[in-house]
Amino acid sequence: MTTVARAWRVALALTLGACASVPLAPPWEDVPLRYDITYTHDPSPRLKVEVTLPPSPPGVFPGSFLFRQPGRESSVIATFGNGSRAEIFPRDGVVRVPEGARSLRYHYPLASSSRGGGRHLFGGMGEGDTWHVGGKAYLLTPSRVTPDLRVDLTVSGADALLPWTPDDRGVYHLRGEDLIDAGFHSFGGRRCQVHVGASVLEVALLGHFTHLTDADICAWLEQAGREVVTVRRAFPYPHVTVRVVPVPGDDTPGVFGMTLWSSPPSISILVGQDATAVSFAKDWVAVHEMLHLTHPALVPRVAWLTEGLTTYYTELARARSGRQPAQQAWQELVNGFARGHAASRSRPMKEVVAEERNFMGIYWTGALFALHLDVELRRVTNGRARLEDVLELLATRGPTATLESFGDAVDTVAGQPLFDALLARHLSGPAFAALDPLLEDLGVRIDPGGVKLHAAPGSGVREALDGERTPDDAG
Repeated sequence: MTTVARAWRVALALTLGACASVPLAPPWEDVPLRYDITYTHDPSPRLKVEVTLPPSPPGVFPGSFLFRQPGRESSVIATFGNGSRAEIFPRDGVVRVPEGARSLRYHYPLASSSRGGGRHLFGGMGEGDTWHVGGKAYLLTPSRVTPDLRVDLTVSGADALLPWTPDDRGVYHLRGEDLIDAGFHSFGGRRCQVHVGASVLEVALLGHFTHLTDADICAWLEQAGREVVTVRRAFPYPHVTVRVVPVPGDDTPGVFGMTLWSSPPSISILVGQDATAVSFAKDWVAVHEMLHLTHPALVPRVAWLTEGLTTYYTELARARSGRQPAQQAWQELVNGFARGHAASRSRPMKEVVAEERNFMGIYWTGALFALHLDVELRRVTNGRARLEDVLELLATRGPTATLESFGDAVDTVAGQPLFDALLARHLSGPAFAALDPLLEDLGVRIDPGGVKLHAAPGSGVREALDGERTPDDAG
């Protein structure tokens, strides 16, 4: 994979990153807000959405709804109790709801052109009757939402894969926060299930591939899932949805991937339509996205830490599973550190990670910090603790964390203060100042012909980092 290609994918990942909204109180209490979604191809691929508003107390009405990712909406039809209607035109995505309205109806076009094409991961991406879209792109939601808001949602017209599990009648019973962090959705396509231990990955295959069978793709995802449990004791979620979308004219196995923090998280991966099963052996995208499931969502978002953790483990997990030799894993890490160093230009880490579009700097300063943190945890505990133990502890504390609570978990596992001092050292100094002495201690030498691994004071730690181990729950 070229540096340019990886840089583009990293750029796309951060560009598409979604922020959580601040919840506020809705005017409803006991009656659910209801969404009825119908996929239709008449006259072009689109979603027909009807939002049924619960009765409001006298003098109280919803006020406004909004499209949280505006751009494709045209107008919304409000229907009143007496059967009359009013057409509302959104302004900057905001829909002012008239008092007395009982329902809101609108169409969301999945294709970005009249010819039915479109290649937008969130806005609409697909062909024929097989489509991928971000939930936040098409769902019209109340401008005031709380987690205790009750929502019922149905889908018809196509076999849909949403992040959640419906009841026996096909109704999704959701909370307000599910409207905000709605994840990825798909309509149509083929299905397979991937089992990793006791966990199930529900997979939608959204298009045709030149050389790949459905079994090839699902075996690739199973391999990635098994590599996740070289980092965690078991796959982090009992049920996760994954959407695989072909990219015409591309033979790259993993073109791009993204994980959204719906509940449970949802994953989408773009795969070159002309990729082969053999090429999956060198892919890193699928395991990278699944490794995001090993850490909590950080609120507010701390991209350098979450992406750094995942980038670091992407190479170690592939070595631990035997998919790449240890020497190759360290070569990939060294190559990435070099790209990050070039993007940082010896400036302090705190300046580098503050540049939102300095993707190489953000990912690879974070990966270096993760490596250093893992080594220090093993050093201060004489090998009894690892960075993976921090992830296990955080998993018992809930699906979200802050930078401060992440640091507290590190110190708890270490049995002494560790996180703040190490972080301050990295943030204040030149971004990659710690790299050379760390690699030297681990016995990772950079020669003109590539990385060489040799005996050194910390080579035992290095072998523990990259060594193959049997997962506790590999299935």
